[in-house]
Amino acid sequence: MAQVTVTINSREYPIACESGQEARIMQLAGVLEEKARLLKDISGQISENMLLAMIGILVADDLLEARKNNPAPVAAAGEDAARTAAADRELSARLRVVSEKIKAVAKQIESL
Repeated sequence: MAQVTVTINSREYPIACESGQEARIMQLAGVLEEKARLLKDISGQISENMLLAMIGILVADDLLEARKNNPAPVAAAGEDAARTAAADRELSARLRVVSEKIKAVAKQIESL
């Protein structure tokens, strides 16, 4: 298990991840940092909890738009359907992990 430290909204967060996934975690954190900057530019001063919630909403909106604009093709019988189902399960699992991490960060912020 590896660990990286990401910075979002000028705060550092240690994130545990699988070995070899460090660059991906940094890339994902960069997306969140970009959303944080955008929101702060638009809203000015904003609480950490509200910022976290709004970042989550923006990311969820991006995901839904991507799904809407690029719907999964109708899978052929057999292997294609199995790959599609496996990809859906993997995406769901990753979203659960991200959701849990967001909840953990929010909990840490609330305790400050």
